[in-house]
Amino acid sequence: MSKFELKLPKMGESVAEATITSWLKDVGDAIEADEAVLEIATDKVDSEVPSEVDGVLVEKLFNVDDVVQVGQTIAIIETEGGESIEVKAPAAEPERVVEPEAPKAVAEVSQTVVAAKASVDPVVSTEDRFYSPLVKNIAKQEGISQAELDSIAGSGKDNRVTKNDIKAYLESRNSAPSKPQPPEAVALPKVESNETKKEQAVNNQVDTPKSNSQPAKEKAKTEKPASKPVEKPIEVSNGDEIIEMTRMGKLISKYMVDSVQTSAHVQSFIEADVTDIWNWRKKIKDDFMKREGENLTFTPIFMEAVTKALKEFPMMNISVQGDKIIKKKAINVGMAAALPDGNLIVPVIKNADQLNLFGMAKRVNDLASRARLGKLDPDDIQGGTYTVTNVGTFGSIMGTPIINQPQVGILALGAIRKTPAVIEGPQGDYIGIRYKMYLSHSYDHRVVNGALGGQFVKAVKDYLEGWDVNREI
Repeated sequence: MSKFELKLPKMGESVAEATITSWLKDVGDAIEADEAVLEIATDKVDSEVPSEVDGVLVEKLFNVDDVVQVGQTIAIIETEGGESIEVKAPAAEPERVVEPEAPKAVAEVSQTVVAAKASVDPVVSTEDRFYSPLVKNIAKQEGISQAELDSIAGSGKDNRVTKNDIKAYLESRNSAPSKPQPPEAVALPKVESNETKKEQAVNNQVDTPKSNSQPAKEKAKTEKPASKPVEKPIEVSNGDEIIEMTRMGKLISKYMVDSVQTSAHVQSFIEADVTDIWNWRKKIKDDFMKREGENLTFTPIFMEAVTKALKEFPMMNISVQGDKIIKKKAINVGMAAALPDGNLIVPVIKNADQLNLFGMAKRVNDLASRARLGKLDPDDIQGGTYTVTNVGTFGSIMGTPIINQPQVGILALGAIRKTPAVIEGPQGDYIGIRYKMYLSHSYDHRVVNGALGGQFVKAVKDYLEGWDVNREI
């Protein structure tokens, strides 16, 4: 018998950790290769972790709601044959002890510090900052208060505090020189009450390295303890129902608010006549279904037009980081798709400019199908450079979508409707029935002016209206 280490796989270029949401197998259960062992969630997508071997689950190294880093061993599977793989348990954190020769007053203060750590209120995520369970656990173990954690500069996405950030802060705080004590401080242990010593110990724990130049006694007088935010009570009437937001719903809510606060949203609208596309698709869709076994929808047609417009206007295919603009080489177009719970997710068509219409249709159908089944991989939603959302699916004739950060533009496709229109013919103008739709372009006015934003959506319209009715796929 041998033991196989099941590790958390890499899940995309920007995903470094995941939270375990449920175990699908218990200790003692038989597992087949490629069978799912547990479910995980990142800030992007939920997915399963399959086994790479046949065997029996003999040990779980993490519990539900634990945060696991990419590459960490999360379970041990016993297999037939081979040599056992030694699994090193995480090194225990060294205990902090008071040296025997230390003065009695120092020992008392050390004990008070330990007690103070246990009494510090647990940190919570706020509207401005999200803290992962791992960061919260470290803060709790080290006695870091909410105010102290809020002061740490984060290096993660959206300034999120990572494990490395909080560890670097602890090293900096622990290595900071001790504060010089005035001569009369030697006598303080004799006259101070236990309550006073406990208060000083807590203050010493929450001081940041930047405040070392201020004496502790003066700081205690001038600083007020951080007040815990008070939650506003929920007002309900008889018959009202309180529904807890899903984890995905909370994430989407935060992303939308952050995007509105980040980008200066501006919209341009234009109407496109898609009569030729409507008739062309109606003529060939049955043959496509018989040949390929799947539908030919309007989405790949629209995606192709957007891709062509991005090639014509590359300054729409950019992202913003601080005061720098990153001009993207790859054209990766995201398409908003509905999830089974009603939320939206944006799978990405990578290198869309390298696909013909047939390849685009295949890719669109594959991503849409896996989105509906909840089978998207984390890499499927990474790296988008521009986004398209079809609000017409829900009957809307137009919309003003919110930009998918850090992109600078998003195009909403309205419903296709039969409308009366003035048609220019050889014999003059006449009224006819046409298939038309609105295109709504939201863009970041910090870096995209009205001319570029309007020209881009006009280019999409021109590609759609110039459709070749004799085209084959």
